[in-house]
Amino acid sequence: MRLRLLGLMGAALLLGAESQEAQRWWQHVVFLADDSLEGRDTGSEGHKKAARYIAQEFERAGLRPAGTSGYFQPVNFRSQSIDEAGSSLTLAFPDRTEKLSLGNDAYFGLRGNLANEVSAPMAFAGYGFAVPENNFDELAGLDLKGKIVVYLSGGPKDIPGPLLSHNQSAAERWTRAKAAGAIGFASIANPKTSDIPWSRARLSRLLPSMKLVDLAADGPAINLTINPEQADKFFAGSGHTIAELLALADSGKPLPKFNLRPTLQAKLKLNESSLESDNVVGVKAGSDPKLKGEYVVFSAHLDHVGVGKHLTGDQIYNGAMDNAAGIATMIEVARELRSVKTKRSLLFVAVTGEEKGLLGSQYFADRPTVERKNLVADLNFDMFLPLFPLKRVVVYGMDESTLGETVKTVAEKAGVEAMRDPEPLRNSFIRSDQYSFIKRGIPSLAFKLGYAPGSPEERIFKGWLKERYHAVSDDLQQPVDREAAAKFNSLMVKVATAVANGTEKPRWKDKSFFRRFAE
Repeated sequence: MRLRLLGLMGAALLLGAESQEAQRWWQHVVFLADDSLEGRDTGSEGHKKAARYIAQEFERAGLRPAGTSGYFQPVNFRSQSIDEAGSSLTLAFPDRTEKLSLGNDAYFGLRGNLANEVSAPMAFAGYGFAVPENNFDELAGLDLKGKIVVYLSGGPKDIPGPLLSHNQSAAERWTRAKAAGAIGFASIANPKTSDIPWSRARLSRLLPSMKLVDLAADGPAINLTINPEQADKFFAGSGHTIAELLALADSGKPLPKFNLRPTLQAKLKLNESSLESDNVVGVKAGSDPKLKGEYVVFSAHLDHVGVGKHLTGDQIYNGAMDNAAGIATMIEVARELRSVKTKRSLLFVAVTGEEKGLLGSQYFADRPTVERKNLVADLNFDMFLPLFPLKRVVVYGMDESTLGETVKTVAEKAGVEAMRDPEPLRNSFIRSDQYSFIKRGIPSLAFKLGYAPGSPEERIFKGWLKERYHAVSDDLQQPVDREAAAKFNSLMVKVATAVANGTEKPRWKDKSFFRRFAE
């Protein structure tokens, strides 16, 4: 605690040399990522404190409440966590059985329509998904009835990033596997494209998972994640190894498909409870009588993953960059726009449950506090990582809608290069709240600070993912370029103004796959 206080004192001393814009942004981060909020887990007391703070800041920025419950939109959840002592995984070969170690060999994912007991054969299905538009289908011709689909994360490099991401989403992947008769999944992360190393990813298995109470249950009966270093236990007797499969993936060659020798026997015991958590919504009315009925949405998630009670030492996942930073940006954009007239109305939405599967944004996109047909765009701020000076900005979805052209024009005028997603295999386009709006046909974008290939900035970015993403070290002690955050905020104010004042409302481009979702 003493080190933490000293760190904050040092930060305070540095503030004197910073712009007021950087100071304001950082003070929001300091409040939201403080230990007292205990990681802002969905529905927790810390989350409630954060929601109240955001509502107060929305009011100070001149935003009006946008719902029947003031600034708050209550969302009901069903929470579940694993009882590992009462759960097990076993590989049953024709001549032997091998009990697996939960957390070391594999672990249960808690999203899906999970069964308490499963005994089923397994089949390796390459990357385990299909992209009909590119004549790519890893499930074609496979007998998957009653089987668990084992797959390697990633996909072909010649499929456009957003399209690749969409078809690897949990919903799309399950729709195709279910149609083929499969009952579950077991994924193997490719270490070369994984954001989080196994040693840290395995810790998430003990955190609670959630689902919307009024959402019809669907999904796999079993959902596993396999440690790539232990994957050969599953492949024993198949004639294939994980080293072979990773080498093929690395070289861009097709992956084989084959049945696995053992049957998987699984027992899953869950602890369940109900809870309520809030989205926070504020609105700034537009000035044009003809356009003020249209809304440009700004979204950012206020939740993080809470407290890791199973950890030793520091147990609080503060979530400073993920995503106190994005909430702070949204607050500052609202504040900067208070005295700016925009033709369209602006809707600022701090969503809950992002870390639980984009649930808060899904709820809002399904039941917005204004008519959904009037939502014309979403700009999402999630973990934009101001770790170095702002020279480039990655625009996720830049080529999919006219929003990309608007951002590119605004960025160039500000001396910033707008970039496409440099690493589409990370599936960033579907991994945050913009995806909930995309699926409702609303043109959407997300942003991060960009970097040149092979640059020091790239090393910083990837080092952060490896060391701090979903780690307790994503806290207030880490190096942050606050002036870069202030410049990013200023850029987003210009983008917001351009979108809100555009002659035509944003639209999907004719060639975009996502155009099909437009209502």
